[in-house]
Parts: sequence; structure tokens; C-alpha cells
Amino acid sequence: LIFFFSIFSSISQTSEDVPLNNIALNETPKPVSSVIFEDFSGNKINIKDYKGKLLIVNFWATWCAPCKEEMPSLDALSQNKKFRNLEILAVNMERVNVLKVKKFFNDLNIKNLPFFFDRDFSFVKEFKLRGVPTTILINKNNEEFARIIGSFDFEDKQFIKWLSKYD
Repeated sequence: LIFFFSIFSSISQTSEDVPLNNIALNETPKPVSSVIFEDFSGNKINIKDYKGKLLIVNFWATWCAPCKEEMPSLDALSQNKKFRNLEILAVNMERVNVLKVKKFFNDLNIKNLPFFFDRDFSFVKEFKLRGVPTTILINKNNEEFARIIGSFDFEDKQFIKWLSKYD
């Protein structure tokens, strides 16, 4: 209870209709700093490179049961033809282990999502992450406009309709 209170006390709900309970919409979008992370090959990537895209950054771990539950729907969302400018980053929050992550993706039949690592915990610091799964929604101006706490069905029709307004 304290965990959720601490998360939600820093995020306000606006009058906008949010489709599901575990989406917290920021009253005012928050600019995202320059965050450096790595792809599965160890290449450095800057989150600012995604400006102009609707960005979903999902934080997960291989040991996390709710992460396993939601990952197939996140993979399906990455292929949804309703979105032209959507990018999804699946960021593993464990010590870098490419083989372990590949096995996790293979076991769940994840075919479309690229995976990333946060070796220096840059995302943890920037977004004040407290647990997995957590998903950050970033608009085309590189601002966090919402976050999802806990497991989520990314194929939910109401969610897709709501999210498409930001594409």
C-alpha cells in the first residue's frame, strides 16, 4: 500500500478519461532528460533519439511473473497497424545477460520486441522506478505523459483507442 501511495502521490489524474485503473496520467507532461541505455549488442542509445515518436518504455525482469503475463500483449501492440509512430522499448532491469533474456523471449514466443538494458540504472534515476513491471508513456515531444504500474493488457481495445490519440 505504501508503495502505491508513494507512486501515485507524485502523479495526478486529470479529467481525461483514462481507460483502465492502473494508468496514471500526468496532469502536466514531464520533460524527459537525456537517458543513455544499451541495446542487446551493447550499443549506446539515447532516449532523445526517439523524439517525434510515441514511445512506450516497459521495465521488466525475467523473474517477474506479472512481466511474463503482459509481455505477449506488448509484443502484439508493437505490430498493431493503427500506430504509425509507435516505438516500444522493453528494458530489462537485471544485470546484463543476453542469453537469459533471449531464453525469456523465446519461452514466451516474443517475436517482434527488441530488448534493451539499463546497465547504469539511468532509467531508474530518471523515472524514479520502484518496481517491475512499470511502463512509461512518452509523447512525441519527449515528455512523460502517463505511466502504468503493474501488469497490463496492451491489447485492450479501450487502451488502444485512448493511446492512438497520442500517435
